[in-house]
Amino acid sequence: MNSRKKIPMRKCVATGEMKPKKELIRIVRSKEGEVSIDPTGKKSGRGAYLSLDRESILLAKKKNTLANHLSAEIDPSLYEQLLEMVEKENHSTK
Repeated sequence: MNSRKKIPMRKCVATGEMKPKKELIRIVRSKEGEVSIDPTGKKSGRGAYLSLDRESILLAKKKNTLANHLSAEIDPSLYEQLLEMVEKENHSTK
C-alpha cells in the first residue's frame, strides 16, 4: 500500500505553473460578487489561486487575470493586500 500522502496541486492563474496548494493563495468571489482573499482555502464561492510572490501578483494585476477568472471587478486594494502578505512572508523567512 502506498503510504505517502498525495499533495494537492493547483495552478497559478498568473503564471500557469502547477504548485502545491500550500504555496498558493486563494482569491474567492462569493455569490454576492464580493471578492476577497481566502487564507484558509475553504470559503465557498468561485476561487482562483495565485503564487505568493511579487512578480505573480503584479503580472495578474497587469493582465487583469483575476478579474477574468472570477468574472468580477477587482478592487486595487486587493492587490495591495496581497503584496503586503508577500512582504510579511519574506520577512518571516529571513
